[in-house]
Amino acid sequence: MTETAVKDIKELKVHGRTTICREPLTLFWTASGFECNVSGSELWVEVEVTYDTYEPWFSYTVNGDWIGRQMLLKGRYWIPLFRGMNPDKIKNVRFYKDLQAMSDDGSSYIHIHALRHDGSFYPVEDKKLRIEFIGDSITSGEGLFGAKEEEDWIPMFFSSLRDYAYLTAKELDADYRVFSQSGWGVYNTWDNNRKGAIPKYYKEICSLMPGEENERLGGKQPHDFSKWQPDIVVINLGTNDAASFDQPEWVDEKTGERHKMRKNPDGSYCEDDIAAFEHAVVDFLYTLRECNPKAHMIWCYGMLGIPFQMPILEGISMYRKESKDSGVSYLQLPNVNDMSVGSRQHPGALCHKQAAEVLVDYIRQLV
Repeated sequence: MTETAVKDIKELKVHGRTTICREPLTLFWTASGFECNVSGSELWVEVEVTYDTYEPWFSYTVNGDWIGRQMLLKGRYWIPLFRGMNPDKIKNVRFYKDLQAMSDDGSSYIHIHALRHDGSFYPVEDKKLRIEFIGDSITSGEGLFGAKEEEDWIPMFFSSLRDYAYLTAKELDADYRVFSQSGWGVYNTWDNNRKGAIPKYYKEICSLMPGEENERLGGKQPHDFSKWQPDIVVINLGTNDAASFDQPEWVDEKTGERHKMRKNPDGSYCEDDIAAFEHAVVDFLYTLRECNPKAHMIWCYGMLGIPFQMPILEGISMYRKESKDSGVSYLQLPNVNDMSVGSRQHPGALCHKQAAEVLVDYIRQLV
């Protein structure tokens, strides 16, 4: 068996936003990881895992089939990915981070140091299509494991291989990346926190994770968009913005700052707050176009209802009028029901499968 550092495997393909550092390779986002084509009978990966509260999980596939999924505990150690296989055949192996970047745990990371093997590595070809998925808990795969009655907010119930992003990319034979955070929206979080707006963090590698460790690892560095340009950008946001209207006022305990998305006495949305959301949609679309000049942008919505469909459509319409940019569209996704719900009252595997089918058909019309 040979141990080879990640930095020395030139054939290794890295997935997901990360820094240029490969000593070790740090995984920040959902579905980030590595992919390799390797011969030999055995393959192990050396991981280093850190966290304060939320332990990362990972999944891996061999020749496209989902072989394993497990919780990772703190420390640096080796994990077997396969053994006893035909040494002469080349196997495609992909390692996926199942857990999203954790904005409440600045120490929750997976670092990949090396691979142990008895074969050789071969190049992994790029796919013809690239897709970036931007979203909230739905795109993070929350609720895709666990019984329907489960309500605990824990990493065990997240999955990167049951969600609509993975299913869409697999069906279209596309490379993909995920940029998502549970509970966050375009303008604020589900509980009215203005700091939890996805657009504020889009231009950095992973600046939503707090603390000195994230800064040391390079999470707050500007992201180099030129290195990976998507053909399609899928935005699935608005669910938490809508939910915030029914939540109490958010108060920052340190500064006293307050924020609340308001409803009128008759239950309708406050026009000023809806306008603020719509302008946030417009601004984000401008940012996305600046960073991804040739991508078609698809704003998806509907897996947990469509209360904010009209404000989203209005924001898209405003952007298209101002910018004369026809490369953005809206797509309604199938709503969850009693048959397709997962844990934590989130869309389950069936709902994600249905959403992926709709999205695949739509993207095929564009490419």
